[in-house]
Amino acid sequence: MADPRFYDNRGPFTLAQVCARVNVDVPDGADAAETIVDLAGMEGAGSKHLTFCTGESDPVLADCCAGWCFVARNLQPTSAARPHLIRCDSVQHAFAAAAVLFYPEHGLGSWDQDKCIHSSARLDENVRLAPGVVIGPNAEIGAGSRIGPNAVIGRGVMIGRDCEVGAHTGIGFAYLGDHVEVLPGAQIGQPGFGFSGSAAGHCRVPQLGRVIVQDRVEIGACTTVDRGALGDTIIGEGTKIDNLVQIGHNSRIGRHCIVVAQTGISGSCELGDFVVLGGQAGIADHARIGARARFAARAAAAPGEYRGDEDYGGAPARPMKQWRRELAAVAILAKRRGRISK
Repeated sequence: MADPRFYDNRGPFTLAQVCARVNVDVPDGADAAETIVDLAGMEGAGSKHLTFCTGESDPVLADCCAGWCFVARNLQPTSAARPHLIRCDSVQHAFAAAAVLFYPEHGLGSWDQDKCIHSSARLDENVRLAPGVVIGPNAEIGAGSRIGPNAVIGRGVMIGRDCEVGAHTGIGFAYLGDHVEVLPGAQIGQPGFGFSGSAAGHCRVPQLGRVIVQDRVEIGACTTVDRGALGDTIIGEGTKIDNLVQIGHNSRIGRHCIVVAQTGISGSCELGDFVVLGGQAGIADHARIGARARFAARAAAAPGEYRGDEDYGGAPARPMKQWRRELAAVAILAKRRGRISK
C-alpha cells in the first residue's frame, strides 16, 4: 500500500468504477458495488485491496489474500486462487489506470511559492540549513543534521540525526536513518523507470513506493536511488555507494555492501550483506546475489541466482576461476591462429 505520508488516496471506489476506468467488464458473478479501498502488492494485499499479476502462470495467486487481481485474459488458474480475477488485455496498462484513479497526484508534489520551509515541517535542535534549502510539508529532520545549499526535501521525508545532505540534492518519498551522508547532486526517491508499451506508445506506471536508507549509509555524488513501484527500495545499514550509481526501483541492498562508481542495478534486484560490485558493473533485473559475493569491474550479472562467498567476472558474469580460464583459452587460440597465418 502507498504510504499516506507521501501519497493521498482518493478512494475507495466500487468495483464498477475501477472496471470502467480500466475499460474492462465487471467479472461474471461479481458484485459491481463491492468496495475497493486501495492498491497493494501481492504479498501485502488484504481482502479490500486490488493487486496485479503479470505472469502467464499463477504460482503465487493461491497464497495471495487480495480481494481482486488484474490478470491476463489467457491466464488459466491451476489452483483455487483467493483473489477474484479481473481479466484484461494488458495487466500493466490496467494497473496504471487504476493507480491514477486512486492516486492522481503521485509525483513530487506542489510547492508554495512563498514558503521555503513549510510550516508543518519539524526540525530538531541544531539542524543547520544552508541558503536555498526547500523543505516540504510534514518533513522531519533529526538533531544535528546539516542540509546543503539548494537541497530539496520533499513532503513527509524523514531524515535521522547527524546526517549530511549535500548541495543540490533531492530527497522525496524516503526515510533516512542516523549518520547518513548524501553527497552533492544525489537524487533519492525519484520515480522508477516503469512503463507499459503498446502500439500507441509508452504509458507510465505510477510509482507509489518508498526508499528506505538505513543508518550509516553513504550515497555518492550524482547517484540516483529510485523509489519502489508499490514496495520499497532498501539500502542496508553501513552500505557505501560511490558516485554516478543507478539503483532501480524495488531493489534491496544488504548491509555493509560496496557499490563502486558507474554501477547500474536494475529493478527488483536483491544483494546480500557485504556484497562488492566493481566499477561499471551491471546487474540485470531480478538478479539475486548472495552474501559476500564480489563482482569485478564491468561484470554483467544476468537475471538469476548468484551464490554468496564467490568472486565473479565477465559478461555474462561467471565464477572468477572459470572466467580467467576462458580468457586464457581465448588468448592461446589467438596466438595459435597468429602462428598459422604466418
